Amino acid sequence: MNQDQLDRYYMQMALDEAVKGRGWTNPNPMVGAVIVKDGQVIAKGYHHRCGQGHAEVEAFRAAGDRDVSGATMYVTLEPCSHYGKTPPCADKIVEKKIGRVVVAALDPNPLVAGRGISRIREAGIEVVTGVMAEESIALNEIFMHYIVDKQPYVLYKSAMSLDGKICTAGGESQWISCEESRVEVQALRHQYMAIMVGAGTVLADDPRLTCRIPGGKNPIRVIVDSSLRVPLTAGVVATAREIPTIFACTPKADPERIAAFEAAGVQVLILPEDEDGHTDLKKLKDALGQQQIDSILLEGGGCLADAAFRAGIINKVMFYIAPAVIGGKGALTPVEGAGIASLKEKVALTDLQVRKVGCDLCVTALVEPQERN
Repeated sequence: MNQDQLDRYYMQMALDEAVKGRGWTNPNPMVGAVIVKDGQVIAKGYHHRCGQGHAEVEAFRAAGDRDVSGATMYVTLEPCSHYGKTPPCADKIVEKKIGRVVVAALDPNPLVAGRGISRIREAGIEVVTGVMAEESIALNEIFMHYIVDKQPYVLYKSAMSLDGKICTAGGESQWISCEESRVEVQALRHQYMAIMVGAGTVLADDPRLTCRIPGGKNPIRVIVDSSLRVPLTAGVVATAREIPTIFACTPKADPERIAAFEAAGVQVLILPEDEDGHTDLKKLKDALGQQQIDSILLEGGGCLADAAFRAGIINKVMFYIAPAVIGGKGALTPVEGAGIASLKEKVALTDLQVRKVGCDLCVTALVEPQERN
């Protein structure tokens, strides 16, 4: 292999390391590092959890007493140059006398933004950038959005039949999607910091909104309930002391209800009303970002989905489509609400991707950040 091929080979190895931190590093990125000397991999490392050692530090730790001077370090994201919860990785690279550094993507964090690479180059170390940058950026789409906008990245997920129904006319919905799709959704609950549903979903299904992957991380539960209609006996309220739970309401909510929810361990956010008299979802997104919640998995229901699309808070969509036809005029669809009056108001999607998951099709797309056209 030539040098370019070798760089891609070892960078893929670093990306494979990085993905091991999925779900645990938020709001930090997933980063992997590989140290190679004389054609041999000396050590590998990845960022395990927020607040713990970065990938470069973990790789040096794994190298132990082995001499890494003159070696090449492959890292999936630009090494940091500032003091945060951990010391600067760029300084550690210089201290260890690494001979060459290959970086996939630059860090959009204003505290880093090219400074890490500059620090390394100033020490006389060769730096190569852009090797498998697209793959690194895709892996960290949540971080890349949050670190710049300081708002959570929102994924809207739904499962439906081929004719667009999420349940029968009688309300039966378990299970439309196949087991493989449901396993993927549980992985999303582990990956995303928060999960959001409306009061109607809680009233209808009394879900726990937890991650059912063994050893997985439960997301913070966010319930949009403008007037706090959900009963205190609901599962998400009863378990609020075990799993962080946020209820978002408006000033019209009864103060005694607010006090009762807070006494149960729920964090209550009182936010302005939107033009329809419901919780302002833009303000909610801002408030969650201020709490360092970098990502939200929006799971329903239909009226909340409609409000979220109209508010423009959704960044990405993911639809699991089952090979079945349900029919029924009264059967619900993923997005309900009033809908749009004109096709000029439609939500435009880009970067459409389709893949097979079990017997289902999974369609993902990005939401156009521009106004509807």
